[in-house]
Amino acid sequence: MLSILDRYFLRELAYGVIATAIVLLVIFAGGAFATVLQKVANGSIQPSVMFEVLGLQMVDLLSTLLPMSAFLGTLIALGRMYRESEMHVLASSGMGPSGMLRPVTLLTVIATIVVGTVSLWLGPLSARTADQVIAVANKSVIAAGLDAGRFTELPGKGGIIFVDTLSRDGTVLGKTFLASDHVDSQNRTSVRVVNAKSGRMYQESDGQNRFLALYDGWQYEIPLGADNWRRMKYERNDASLSSITDDDDEDPAHELATADLFKAHDADSLGELVSRFAAPVSTLVLMMMVLPMSRQAPRDARYGRLLIAVLAYFIYVIWQLIARAQIIKERLHTSIPIWILHIIVFAIAAWIFWRQNSPRRVKGAA
Repeated sequence: MLSILDRYFLRELAYGVIATAIVLLVIFAGGAFATVLQKVANGSIQPSVMFEVLGLQMVDLLSTLLPMSAFLGTLIALGRMYRESEMHVLASSGMGPSGMLRPVTLLTVIATIVVGTVSLWLGPLSARTADQVIAVANKSVIAAGLDAGRFTELPGKGGIIFVDTLSRDGTVLGKTFLASDHVDSQNRTSVRVVNAKSGRMYQESDGQNRFLALYDGWQYEIPLGADNWRRMKYERNDASLSSITDDDDEDPAHELATADLFKAHDADSLGELVSRFAAPVSTLVLMMMVLPMSRQAPRDARYGRLLIAVLAYFIYVIWQLIARAQIIKERLHTSIPIWILHIIVFAIAAWIFWRQNSPRRVKGAA
């Protein structure tokens, strides 16, 4: 049963963590939105699924956002209580270190479970789902904004298209009209007009280029400023749509389920597996770091400890990223150095917290 003091601590800590999470969520969302827009611009993602992909990416980013939110939010909340002398008053009233450890430990357990769930299951699931959404959208002309019964501009200056009917999945077209501009080697512009009784959309085997296969129709070549028009009847006429640009940031190992990573024995899978387990463990270590770093005198600078804490956080994370990069490059064949790093940082933070709260010997006392 939680005491009144425990509930007060939990409430203050929760407010700090939630406020920090909201601020970081806005920052992370801005960066993710810029990345998605760039992929839309180069053709990797269709505009119609942009926000769906953004939402799935934000779920995947929670494994990075939540540990940082718990760390900074708890640090800010405890730091405020130290600056306003609440901690000193509680200590003079008989509250020992355990009075602060209980609510922080409870918050740490909750945060670690949530981060572990996101890192080990929900994050990879959202990454796989986003990849599937993108793949399905790239196979459908509906994703390009095409709708039956109206003229639509194809992406990448592919021309104007009109269809009278369209299948539910956007791959089979009814009667089709397509018009586009072409410039030859002599810089002469011509208009190409194509009609067809039916059509369908398909991709190359590598999935990079998309085409419209048009059946049973006529194609007209109309040079602008000239009268040498050409007309051709065809049974099948393939028209190229915008190509799909490769996503350089794609990480196949990140989309694998955690159970599949255990079965794989390559360096990328080991690096991804270490990264997933590092998220909940880092949450535990960071919450231990909060306890000594939040302690300050009432007259200390408000953001002095916060800047030091942010610097310590980035040093801790950078060392993890360096170790993971060495694993992926096969310069390290084990994850032991990363676990040693977690243990060392946790032990140092626990020792400093113990020193801060241990009874001090009075000088000159027998």
